[in-house]
Amino acid sequence: MFWPATTLGVLLGFALAHIPGAILGAVLGQLADRRLELHSWPQLRERLGGKPAMAQHELLFTLLGRVAKANGQVQPEHIQQARDEMLLLGMGSQAQREAIDAFNRGRDGRTSLRPYLRGLQRKPTAAEGLLRAGWRMVWADHRDHPVERELLLDWGRWMGWPAQRVQALSDDYEPRRRALARPDERFQMALSLLGVASTAQADEVKRAYRRLLSKHHPDKLEGAGASTRQVEAATERTRQLHDAYELVRSRLGF
Repeated sequence: MFWPATTLGVLLGFALAHIPGAILGAVLGQLADRRLELHSWPQLRERLGGKPAMAQHELLFTLLGRVAKANGQVQPEHIQQARDEMLLLGMGSQAQREAIDAFNRGRDGRTSLRPYLRGLQRKPTAAEGLLRAGWRMVWADHRDHPVERELLLDWGRWMGWPAQRVQALSDDYEPRRRALARPDERFQMALSLLGVASTAQADEVKRAYRRLLSKHHPDKLEGAGASTRQVEAATERTRQLHDAYELVRSRLGF
């Protein structure tokens, strides 16, 4: 037997009216969390208000802008690091403009980031990518400011990461630790990773870097249905390519 739509609506309304408020709230809360991936009231208000969720690259550059301004003033090294992140992501002109706008919003400090970061608690690969980019920005000026470190620890906590795990990521970018490796050995390893010779010109190195990024970028693998382990491996490979490119670029003077 099929009920008319209006009759079903009345029956559903009657049933909901007799469910205690606490139980109804719990049920609706679980539905919102599972179906809409909402983890806070600001996110729910944003979704109900029809505003689009912040895109991943917008969130990234909003975070980077917040880190860059955390110690009081954005340095030229911070601006260069933001440009390097755009290159790392292979952004086109429109995406770069959006990234610059997001960076400026983050620098102004008016955007609440907690709702968006809490939404990444179930996306460890995306969370790690944001934290690694954050540490790269922290060390862009070769100094570790306590306020910047606290930002990264707070963001990690909102995404469900213990402080020790967030802090451990910093070791990959701390200049003192990276300098412990023999310079010539590191340079040769970087050249080998990019597949270029020490006599390569700037354009050749850039082409090799972008070609490898396109091949190994984790977003591309996720879209192709790769496993979590494959995406994590691609994320690490992308990081290695970025570091290799930065070393070669600095060493060859371009």
